[in-house]
Amino acid sequence: MNVSADIPIRRGPALIALECLAIVSSIVVAAGLAYVVAARYYLNWPATGVHTIVMVAAIWLYMTGALIASQSRQHLVVDYLAHRLQTPRARAIHRFCVSVLVLVIVLAFAYWTLRMFMWGSRFSTTMPELGIPVWVPQAAIGLNAAGSLLYALRDVYQSLMALRRGGH
Repeated sequence: MNVSADIPIRRGPALIALECLAIVSSIVVAAGLAYVVAARYYLNWPATGVHTIVMVAAIWLYMTGALIASQSRQHLVVDYLAHRLQTPRARAIHRFCVSVLVLVIVLAFAYWTLRMFMWGSRFSTTMPELGIPVWVPQAAIGLNAAGSLLYALRDVYQSLMALRRGGH
């Protein structure tokens, strides 16, 4: 039994876009690492800058993956207690507590992300080798913070509505 099994998850354009972004990021990471290995050890070609591209793609992959988990309510799953709860009301209380806890954590993450952007806005820093602006990987963190905040608010609202209906 999944705690959020009774709350339907809509597969809309936002989720499809996130999945496409995660797939593209995965391909860039895999191809970049394969190139680095082949270039260094077999072909003696330079791999300058490829590490930077792989790191940026990896950050986008991690952040979109976390956002996909938030969208599908798999970011924080503790099944042991959820399986032990017998009544719909107890499951609704559990779901509400988990969603509030996630919201508190996401609020802290969003605050730290905002502080990171405010700090970074004072500088026009670029990453070494290729000169990629630092805001490119930071944008992935910002996307995750904004999206996770919206999904956390959605989860609190839906769990509160389920709690008001008595768990149904």
